[in-house]
Amino acid sequence: MTSVAEKLQRKAQRPAPNKQVRLRLVYIDFWSAVKLSFLIALCLGIVLVVATFLVWTILEVTQVFSALNDVLVDVVGEGFDLMAIVSLPQVLLFSIVVAVLNVITLTVLGAVAAGLYNLTVKLTGGLLVGFTNN
Repeated sequence: MTSVAEKLQRKAQRPAPNKQVRLRLVYIDFWSAVKLSFLIALCLGIVLVVATFLVWTILEVTQVFSALNDVLVDVVGEGFDLMAIVSLPQVLLFSIVVAVLNVITLTVLGAVAAGLYNLTVKLTGGLLVGFTNN
């Protein structure tokens, strides 16, 4: 007679079979797609503002703005001040406005993409995805 422990030991020694499952994606929840696209767009907006700040800081520290200002003063004449145009608050405000517009645009595009996918599933049958238990 074999005990339960021996039966379990024999089962554990056998390699697990590789099972493959093929599933079809036939629906994307509209509000989930909107929320996900909003979060991704928000992260990209934050990255845009931080990158703008870093690039402006690097250009200021390396005195690129002052060299460019000197060139523009030679071309345009006295009375021209580049830093009045590209000061940090103005550049960051412009970057924030662009980031907000990008968040709105990318959120709407994510919603439109989910809606279009849900409409085209009726024609194409959906996206076939394969999974395995490796």
